[in-house]
Amino acid sequence: ISWLRSTLYGPMIILPRRNVSYPFAKPYKEIPITFGEWWNADPEAVINQALQTGAGPNVSDAYTINGLPGPLYNCSSKDTFRLKVKPGKTYLLRLINAALNDELFFSIANHTLTIVEADGIYVKPFETDTLVISPGQTTNVLLKANPHFPNSTFLMAARPYATGQGTFDNSTTAGILEYHRLSNSPVPHKKQRLPLFKPTLPQLSDTSFVANFTKKFRSLASAQYPANVPQAIQKRFFFTMGLGSSPCPVNQTCQGPNGTKFSSSFNNISFTLPTTALLQAHFFGNSNGVYTPDFPTRPASPFNYTGTPPNNTMVNNGTKVVVLPFNTSVELVLQDTSILGVES
Repeated sequence: ISWLRSTLYGPMIILPRRNVSYPFAKPYKEIPITFGEWWNADPEAVINQALQTGAGPNVSDAYTINGLPGPLYNCSSKDTFRLKVKPGKTYLLRLINAALNDELFFSIANHTLTIVEADGIYVKPFETDTLVISPGQTTNVLLKANPHFPNSTFLMAARPYATGQGTFDNSTTAGILEYHRLSNSPVPHKKQRLPLFKPTLPQLSDTSFVANFTKKFRSLASAQYPANVPQAIQKRFFFTMGLGSSPCPVNQTCQGPNGTKFSSSFNNISFTLPTTALLQAHFFGNSNGVYTPDFPTRPASPFNYTGTPPNNTMVNNGTKVVVLPFNTSVELVLQDTSILGVES
């Protein structure tokens, strides 16, 4: 609930049914890798301050890999996640982005990742040196270790992809990939350190990389895992989402753009939290004064959503819902916008 999700968390892993194999060769080992954030401040206090002032929230103190910041931050070299692999073996890395708001680039130096699953759905496998993972997203990748002991160690690193005016933590978390030494591998001198190779991540705002990466996703669409998409659609919706602004309340100083408050919205409607639960009001027939069933199914004023933003960035506020008959087949297009910044 709210920013409490940045405190204690862990992976829930759903495996195939018994005696059902993966649509790829069984990996030697499966390893969850969770990206998160380290906060010295109370994260609930951080978001409450942002909501009060209208500014972007203060950023975290570090990103983490499996709870550890890594060697690129001050005084945290001992707090580094280490992934030990055996030469020639294939590992399934279950990547989870548990950071609050930031999309992250991720790469392992001198290694190629094969993406086989995203958000619980198998995809047509494709290779990449670097991937992008959004908040709350999961991506499963195959990592094939080098066939021979490389006499090196390799940095794995994650840092944000960010555009627009929103606040973000401009730092890099890192872990280390190291190889188990084979019995016939030469043992280095005690004082000799193995060379450490570092990955090259895209620039912070490399939208072209992100676009090219996301275009590679395709359903597996095999006989065992078909892509069953409803063909008969009763309702079609087009929802724009993005970051706009709201007027500053009277007798208050706000720290958003031009003295306003940052405000996220769908179809330019920023959600006002009701005092009565929506489903409770619906089931008891007490919706009057709680919500209105007139949420717009399309933007009121179309514009170039990813181009030059409109001059008026103000959003409307309301508790509006879309009411649907039971079992309706809906096509929903979600379109991000670049008004003041993207929204995940």
